[in-house]
Amino acid sequence: MSQIVRAALVQTRWTGDQESMIALHERYAREAAAQGAKILGFQEVFNSPYFCQVQDPEHYRWAEPVPDGPTVRRMRELARELGLVLVVPVYEEDQPGVYYNTAAVIDADGSYLGKYRKHHIPQVKGFWEKYYFKPGNLGWPVFDTAVGKVGVYICYDRHFPEGWRALGLGGAQIVYNPSATSRSLSAYLWQLEQPAAAVANAYYVAAINRVGTEEYGDNDFYGSSYFVDPRGRFVGEVASDKEEELVVRDLDLDLIEQVRQQWAFYRDRRPEAYGPLTEA
Repeated sequence: MSQIVRAALVQTRWTGDQESMIALHERYAREAAAQGAKILGFQEVFNSPYFCQVQDPEHYRWAEPVPDGPTVRRMRELARELGLVLVVPVYEEDQPGVYYNTAAVIDADGSYLGKYRKHHIPQVKGFWEKYYFKPGNLGWPVFDTAVGKVGVYICYDRHFPEGWRALGLGGAQIVYNPSATSRSLSAYLWQLEQPAAAVANAYYVAAINRVGTEEYGDNDFYGSSYFVDPRGRFVGEVASDKEEELVVRDLDLDLIEQVRQQWAFYRDRRPEAYGPLTEA
C-alpha cells in the first residue's frame, strides 16, 4: 500500500497589517484541513511584508522570539486544533540586536519540533537581507513529523546545492522552501533549480512564493508555487503567477525509495573527494 501524504502550501499577498495576515493564513489552514491536508507550509516571513526591499530600522519591529513569540504560540494552537503539521516562517529575534530569517516546524499535536534558520543571506538591490538577518547557525535539521521527515530551506538558500544535499542525507522526504522572489530577477530559475534539487536528492520539494507588489518596494512577487516529485515532475498544476492560491496535492512517499534505487546518487557519492570544495 502506497504511503500517501496530502500536503499543502499557500501563496498570498500582504494584507496591510499583521493581524489580518495571520488571520488569512488561519483561514487557509482550516481550508487545507477541510480538504484532508496533513501538512501546510507558509511563505517567507509570512506574517509581515517583505520589508527587505528597503533598509530601515523600523522593520526590526516585526521580529519576535521563536518559539515563545505570539505568532508561533498561536500557530501551535491552530496545529493542535486541526491536526495539521505547520511550517511557519517568521522574523526571529534571538536576543536584542540579533535576528534571523527562521521557520518553525510544528507537529500535528501542536508540539514545537524546532526551527531552521536561513543560511545564505543576499545583499542586492531589493533584497537587502544582510541589514536584517544573521546567517543561520543551526545546520540543516530534519524534523520527524506526523507525516514523515520534513526539512526546510528558505528562498535564496535554493541557489546553493550543499544544503539540499544535507537535508537528503538527514533523511528528508519533503523539503519546504518558503520564498519571496520577484519576477524580474529569478522567474526562469524558479522552475529550474528546485525540480533539479528534487531530482539530485530524490525527495519532494514544496516551493512557495509570494504574489503581488508591496508597500516597501516595487518588486513584483510572481507566485507560481508548486510541489515537485523526486523525478523532477510537477505534482499537479503550478499555481497562479498573480493570484492568491492554496495548493493541495497528494505525495506518494514510496516514490522516494523507487527513485533512489533507480538513480543511486547516494550510493555513488564521493565525499572523500569533496574536501577541496570546502577549502576554496
